[in-house]
Amino acid sequence: MATIAVIGTLDSKGAEHGFIAEEIRRGGHQPLLIDVGTLGEPTVQPDYTREDVITAGGIDFPEAEDRGERVVAMASAVPVFLKKLCDEGKIDGVISLGGGGGTAIATAGMRALPVGFPKLMVSTLASGNTAHYVGTKDIVMFPSIVDVAGLNQISRTIFTRAAGAICGMVEKKVESGGDKPLIVASMFGNTTECVDAAREMLEDAGYEVLVFHATGTGGRTMESLIESGMVAGVFDVTTTEWADELTGATLSAGPERLDATGKAGVPAIVAPGCLDMANFGERETVPEQFEGRNFYIHNPQVTLMRTSPEECAQLGKILAEKVNAYTAPVTVMLPTKGISVISAEGQPFHDPEADAALFQAIKDNLSDGIEVIEVDATINSPEFSTACVQALLNNLKS
Repeated sequence: MATIAVIGTLDSKGAEHGFIAEEIRRGGHQPLLIDVGTLGEPTVQPDYTREDVITAGGIDFPEAEDRGERVVAMASAVPVFLKKLCDEGKIDGVISLGGGGGTAIATAGMRALPVGFPKLMVSTLASGNTAHYVGTKDIVMFPSIVDVAGLNQISRTIFTRAAGAICGMVEKKVESGGDKPLIVASMFGNTTECVDAAREMLEDAGYEVLVFHATGTGGRTMESLIESGMVAGVFDVTTTEWADELTGATLSAGPERLDATGKAGVPAIVAPGCLDMANFGERETVPEQFEGRNFYIHNPQVTLMRTSPEECAQLGKILAEKVNAYTAPVTVMLPTKGISVISAEGQPFHDPEADAALFQAIKDNLSDGIEVIEVDATINSPEFSTACVQALLNNLKS
């Protein structure tokens, strides 16, 4: 029998969460009802009160009955509380239902749980843009169809199916497919050959390689997985998302990109792959401030902008400062003949001045003792991918 946390605003939706709890019990599992309400008293008896949640979160709950402030406060306490239950092995899955406030509170807690841990959110918002609720975690968003307030023919059906889904999720045992240590790798279309070749070599060396496309979401997801502690090594050759963060382009992974490896203390190699390009949408969507720059139409929906020497100098400094915070062995790899397919000699983004500014800024700002390997080849050459793999394997053995 598994224990499934049923978290919800039991002041306004106690009956609905109680219904789901009963369906879980009928499914052969033990529900654990957790109140995360913010205003009135709960209408059903919880196993954990909102005071338990608030205390675990170490927050000062607003005395004024301002719903917005209280929702924000509760959303900061629930992640701490749920993660503690998970870490102590007291829950095997989590389910909730809600509108705007309930969804914000519950999914904040779910995002604190590991990838692979069953999490399901029945929400009135599930048919729209759920990116800020899901984040980089595997939260199942289950459309409520009708409002989640009240029990009726439709909501009973939806809630019953949702309860069945979470029961099925906790019952299903996951076959890991082996116990090989994990290596994560960042990739873009312009670094595919490098990563594909490296993946084969790393797999031959006994590792399993997970590849993340550096499109903003991919970078954030990779960072999340690194920070989870599940990763043995990092093959971060495509740091292009920082070019978008610097220029305000479309594929930024945020200012925390490259931080997780340092926090987790994981051996790594880092390269400035595709820092020659920032990504925008259709050509007419590029901001006017960039008129006159070097553009490359990747496809009708994607316009690439060549980063300038000044931007490259900034990017090199940023990359170096990020790597300086790493605590495990790390090597910075520099492909001196091209950091993407289209920056090689004869290609539209070939700009020796910009590349030189990037490489020099990296070397000037790196801390003493951090290894830098320059390879006189392009990023997708066999020489570079082999050098990167060797450097990472050496770091993993250190």
